[in-house]
Amino acid sequence: MNGAVRPASTHPLTRWLSRAHPSWFAIYTITAAFSVYFCMYAFRKPFAVGTFAGSVDLPLVGALDLKILFLISQVLGYALSKFVGIKVVSEMTGDRRAWSLVGVIGASWLALLLFAVLPGPWKAVGLFLNGLPLGMVWGLTFGFLEGRRLTEVLGAGLSASYIVASGAVKTAGKLALDAGVAEHWMPFAVGAVFILPLAGFVWLLARLPPPSAEDEALRTKRVPMDGPARRRFTLAFLPGLTLLTLLYVLLTAYRDFRDNFAREIWDALGYSESPAIMTTSELPVAAGVLVVLALLMLIRDNRKALVAVHLIMLAGTVLIGASTWAWQAGLIGPAAWMVSVGLGLYVGYVPFGCVLFDRLIAATGFLGTAGFMIYVTDAFGYLGSVGLMLYKNFGQQGLSWLDFFVGFSWVTFGVCSAFFVGSMVYFAWKTR
Repeated sequence: MNGAVRPASTHPLTRWLSRAHPSWFAIYTITAAFSVYFCMYAFRKPFAVGTFAGSVDLPLVGALDLKILFLISQVLGYALSKFVGIKVVSEMTGDRRAWSLVGVIGASWLALLLFAVLPGPWKAVGLFLNGLPLGMVWGLTFGFLEGRRLTEVLGAGLSASYIVASGAVKTAGKLALDAGVAEHWMPFAVGAVFILPLAGFVWLLARLPPPSAEDEALRTKRVPMDGPARRRFTLAFLPGLTLLTLLYVLLTAYRDFRDNFAREIWDALGYSESPAIMTTSELPVAAGVLVVLALLMLIRDNRKALVAVHLIMLAGTVLIGASTWAWQAGLIGPAAWMVSVGLGLYVGYVPFGCVLFDRLIAATGFLGTAGFMIYVTDAFGYLGSVGLMLYKNFGQQGLSWLDFFVGFSWVTFGVCSAFFVGSMVYFAWKTR
């Protein structure tokens, strides 16, 4: 092996990171992880800024909006990837993560080429194949971060990437369209800009040392989980895990709708001539989530931290309801409302992918990996997103994107708040 691909344990950068002050370690790790996941979004989300006008008649289904067909195709591939990831990510060993990351994102980029060249509705096949490998990226990236005493900070930094990246790459896609790039070639072109930076940041991420003995003492040793271990964990905490999975289905559907139809919602709010609003509106959201989750690092007792993260997520869903009421009452403007519901959404949503299950593993002392439950909830969550889009197309076709989003905000507030209370009480009792 040459120096560029030496095992991380023998690399000089890895040895420096093993001795570095925690603040320098955190800065390095957040930069690498944030950038990897930010770049990944350039292969997933730019197409959503296209309008793709028209519809297609499908057997047994009827007329389906072309953009909804494309979104459903990608999300179905993404959801299937999450189900596969329940096994793949939970059993992944550290020495294979970096190569796997490059491989799955490279495959997704080639699928965007199919999206560009296939005719008409057949482009949906390209997007299905695009989503199929991308669902692995979060688990592979978070695998470098979990089980460390700084996991809250590192996970918050990683999570901030998709809050900011989704708007940023859609802005990039809109600028490409304005520059004359054809709508069906635009996703492949945006991906081309990010492929080399992505490879560089994966290389940096692969140089991280494994968790130290102190990390393992504070957060429980993390080991791959085979089938019997996954079954034991699920049966031991089934009621609480069921509540969390149902919660995540609703939050994922809400988040995906706000994300996929951001252009339509902002246009309806009067911002059709301001494409940058899709990026700038997410910056305060990302900052707020980053600060809130990083503060959890101050709680060393894992059981108390598990209860605290439930309270934080509950506050997020309450903010969705309160800000929607305030906007409808004329107390705040549309931009403030979108930022507020975004902050509430991500405060409730982001901990699932980093802090919640990491602390749950630590509080129970179960030898395993947080990636298992992250992928269980993710898999069902994206199926919920597909169901929501089908319901909008066939059950509420006459309702505008904005009005549908407002109604869904109220549903998310009510149901998720109740379920968060139930989950918090269950796990507080179970880990007493």
